[in-house]
Amino acid sequence: MKNPIFRLLGILVVLALLLASCKSEFERIRASGDVQVIYEKANAYYEEKEYQKAQTLYELIISSFRGRPEAEEIYYKYAYTYYYLEQYLLAAYYFKNFSQTYTNSASREEADFMTAYSNYQLSPTFRLDQTYTNKAIDEFQLFVNTYPRSERVEECNKLIDQMRAKLERKVFETGKLYFDMRLYQSATHVFENLLKDYPETKNGEETRYMIVRSAYLLAQNSVVDKQLERYQEAKEQADKFLQRYQNSAYDKEVNSIQTDSSKK
Repeated sequence: MKNPIFRLLGILVVLALLLASCKSEFERIRASGDVQVIYEKANAYYEEKEYQKAQTLYELIISSFRGRPEAEEIYYKYAYTYYYLEQYLLAAYYFKNFSQTYTNSASREEADFMTAYSNYQLSPTFRLDQTYTNKAIDEFQLFVNTYPRSERVEECNKLIDQMRAKLERKVFETGKLYFDMRLYQSATHVFENLLKDYPETKNGEETRYMIVRSAYLLAQNSVVDKQLERYQEAKEQADKFLQRYQNSAYDKEVNSIQTDSSKK
């Protein structure tokens, strides 16, 4: 009976040879200069989900197929290789280019959706810069306007709502940050803008409560000459809150602010 160690070594050698063979095949095709062979192998790698290899080969032949029927398919799959490799910035760029280049393509609708969805994948946590969130919202809205009967419209609207909620949270947290830093006037402006930009917000009660607190604390910490005006503003904000919300969890504190502002 053969020594198991030798058997294991033999298996490893075979695997190493197979890997070397695969690698040499890819290198041989890449260096062949045969456009048709490269095209067919790139498609084969794409179907096998070997997207890095497919991308490398597509790059070699894109210019050679310009003006030919295969060019559309190559460019479309090329864009998708970036998406599957999680290179979303380049994916969005190439899907956009595909849509603008092949305006009559049956794949144009999908490419327009993927432009938006690639930007959506770039959208970070609410604490970071929201440039790509805004880009994704714009692209999804453009898709909905361009393809109002598409089966993807409902998905686009859900994703838009999701990202708007992220933007809203960023604004709210910015207001709280100003509040914690005792920049009460800035906090008030941020919270008021939130209510203007997101009138359907689910956090309206808490946002208005923060406006009341900010107005009251601004009055408390103001110079004497400005206190009368600012206590009046705090009282008005408290009045509006109590008129809008019945049995609020913040009733006791807002009532106290209202009473004290009236006395002052």
